[in-house]
Amino acid sequence: MTSRKKFIESVGATCKNWNWSWSFVNHDEKFVVFGLWDVHEDGLILDEKWSGPSRVQSLEHVQLVSEEGYQLKIFPMEFTTTEEGRAKIKGFEPVLIDKQLVKGSGKWYAVGSETSIKSTIAEEVQTPEVYTEGATTTISVNAYERNPKARSACLKHYGYQCFICNFNFERFYGKLGSKYIHVHHEVSLSELKKEYEVDPINDLKPLCPNCHAMIHRTHPPMAVQELIEILNDVRKSDNT
Repeated sequence: MTSRKKFIESVGATCKNWNWSWSFVNHDEKFVVFGLWDVHEDGLILDEKWSGPSRVQSLEHVQLVSEEGYQLKIFPMEFTTTEEGRAKIKGFEPVLIDKQLVKGSGKWYAVGSETSIKSTIAEEVQTPEVYTEGATTTISVNAYERNPKARSACLKHYGYQCFICNFNFERFYGKLGSKYIHVHHEVSLSELKKEYEVDPINDLKPLCPNCHAMIHRTHPPMAVQELIEILNDVRKSDNT
């Protein structure tokens, strides 16, 4: 496996010190690279409270992105610690992923774009019928909604706007909401056969979390078109 230094140099980026840097820059092509720990599933790349010699350099790098138009890129890193408790790279993926920079409360996040990093978005939908008093809550996860290739094909076709209510996270939240949406599988899991192959266009639909939750309020989940009709009826009644 290639070293981190060789990988970063292969994309034309550099840093002040290879031992302690976690961010890098390519001035010719105007992009900045941050390593993103797998434990930071929210996309956190820099916290102003962090200490160490790399902090100043990383602050300069986020400034290049926010003020001078440099593209932000990340590469996924696997987190571990030394015997002394210091952060250590266990492994990394030699791939650059385009991101957008969002700042909030002294922290900087790399958001948006599809990524191989495990996602924590709430696509698990609670099924009311499995609850019994004193029992452990059960979460139903549809693997077809999680399939990265099927999900990507679905979103390439439909975009990141809710198929039912047309809500778009980026229009409402700006960069923070870029490329965020749930993906719903329309075929009930109980109807699936072992040899079933998902059709990302006909079987999957992008839904906002609200519509996704409403779909699953019935068992089996109601059809997407059914919720569209319910929403249209509500809108008509509000206008009368």
